[in-house]
Amino acid sequence: MIRTSKTGMRRSVLCLLTTLSLAGCTAGGGAIADRPVPGPEPQLRLVSYDSCDGLLESVREAAKRVVTSWGLPGSSWGMRLQRAQPATADGAREGAGPDTSAKSYSGTNTHEVGVDEPDIVKTDGRRIVTVLGDTLRVIDATTRRAAGSLHLGNGMHQLFLQGDRALVLTSMQAMMYGGVSDARMPMRGGPSSTRLRLVDLAGEPRFTGQYEIGAELTDARLADGTARVVVTSHPMIDFTWLEKGTDADRIAANKKVIDSTPLERWLPAYTADGAGGRLDCGQVSRPAEFSGTSLVTVLSFDLNRAALGDGLPTAVLADARTVYGTGGRLYLAHDEGWRGEKARDRTELYMFDVSGPRPVFAASGSVPGWLLNQYSLSEHDGVLRVATTTGQQWRREQTSESTVYTLRRNGGQLQPLGKLGGLGKGERIYAVRFLGPTGYVVTFRQTDPLYTIDLRDPARPVLAGELKIPGYSSYLHPVADGRLIGVGQDATGQGRVTGLQVSLFDVGGADPKRLDQEKIPHGWSEAEYDPHAFLYWPATGLLVVPYAAYDKQERTGALLFRVGSGSLEKAGEVNPGGYPRRSLVIDDTLWVVSDTVAVATTLSGTAELARVVL
Repeated sequence: MIRTSKTGMRRSVLCLLTTLSLAGCTAGGGAIADRPVPGPEPQLRLVSYDSCDGLLESVREAAKRVVTSWGLPGSSWGMRLQRAQPATADGAREGAGPDTSAKSYSGTNTHEVGVDEPDIVKTDGRRIVTVLGDTLRVIDATTRRAAGSLHLGNGMHQLFLQGDRALVLTSMQAMMYGGVSDARMPMRGGPSSTRLRLVDLAGEPRFTGQYEIGAELTDARLADGTARVVVTSHPMIDFTWLEKGTDADRIAANKKVIDSTPLERWLPAYTADGAGGRLDCGQVSRPAEFSGTSLVTVLSFDLNRAALGDGLPTAVLADARTVYGTGGRLYLAHDEGWRGEKARDRTELYMFDVSGPRPVFAASGSVPGWLLNQYSLSEHDGVLRVATTTGQQWRREQTSESTVYTLRRNGGQLQPLGKLGGLGKGERIYAVRFLGPTGYVVTFRQTDPLYTIDLRDPARPVLAGELKIPGYSSYLHPVADGRLIGVGQDATGQGRVTGLQVSLFDVGGADPKRLDQEKIPHGWSEAEYDPHAFLYWPATGLLVVPYAAYDKQERTGALLFRVGSGSLEKAGEVNPGGYPRRSLVIDDTLWVVSDTVAVATTLSGTAELARVVL
């Protein structure tokens, strides 16, 4: 909790850090636990605050530099954290059945092996857990029957599984008027909050812990039983619109409001198992330049414990749109170029050591351009590879192009090693995949160049091959023997998309080759933009891609393919009823899950084995 000067503000110096963590500080100002390796200072050095007064003065001055006549850009105002009432269980619908383990099962399709990502459907081989709609449901994989349910309430839900526990992550969006204190302004989305609930799945599902914070859920990763949850918050400031006056008058009035806003409006409140709290001043650090409009907090929860605790929060006055994790390291990235903001066309990178209970800031750096998604980042043999696009592809000049950068940590810096630029001039990146010492980049405007990049010498990346074909792939997935599966859109020679396409590429030679292609005219797939919807089962070469097509009538289903050495063979289709959101394999059973039903079939999809209503 914050202690103001009237109540005896902290007197200890809270450890002058170049890290984001205060672990190891004592009442009199102590040592820093897990201190980064000595070396050059970070390019985007993080500095912690030694007093709450210093933090308040800093954020006020930063906010006044960017405030407009309407308030702070990108922020929401006038709303406080709404305390949520604990949800209650609906009760189990069927017995859980015997506790038997599956021989094999498919997990969530993730970027890195051993680093799980939150999703709407999970399995551990014994059970399938879904968080679709407002209810958590459990299906027994052996009996293929519903085993229990738990009401979650409103919000967008995702989950992790860890043993007999689930962590449910819920994004909640409040509503407010306008963004200023004027009831005549139209309704719009207000400040978000994030609710985390621990669920015991050993018997009838039940809540065993709850944590809620007044911040937006950015993303999360789970490795070795510890969930790292990244949330972003904005200052809660009540601005009043001046009906009479110039914009300069309104900005001056808003600056006065900022000067009178207390510190707690910048630091999000949280509740941990019913006990209230707020980020401590010493848990906040800042880069050299910041706007005072955004705060990123990393929370850590050990899911092997029976309670969530306070999340060991650590925070930085910055923004983060992209999260990438390797297990021992967590990267946060923020770019501004693609949003059209008046800002540098650069991506800022923050690396954290997450080998201990609390994340420790380790290094930072930046590269020109903006990211597509987390697949634009990859770490291999201590080298971070980053693929970005700079410039604008929509203007007549078509100034955009893409570049792959390599960086290596040196003390507190992510120092540049090498780069390969000039990719897809006049285009932007649509897909990236780094696999070991090789990178694959897809750009698109009218045709789809698939670039192969040799990164064996990270200081000298080399363009190893290129394939130009109509359309593009927006997700790339590796299969054996130097092949890639691409899911995206087919297109005419003029760049007009015509429908879903699934491609099989040979990337083992000098230049990539497309071996086979399947088209679904007027179709699209969730797997194009969410890899969690993609399923490849190497044991049998089974590929499952959900789709929807709109021509004379709407068609939905899950397409089944057999991936051969040089071909894609359509093996069948599963139509569960409604759009299929996820597919998974448990032993010799394929499950296809829509928002309303889970269907079990043979791996060929030809025989339905069970149907569970959700």
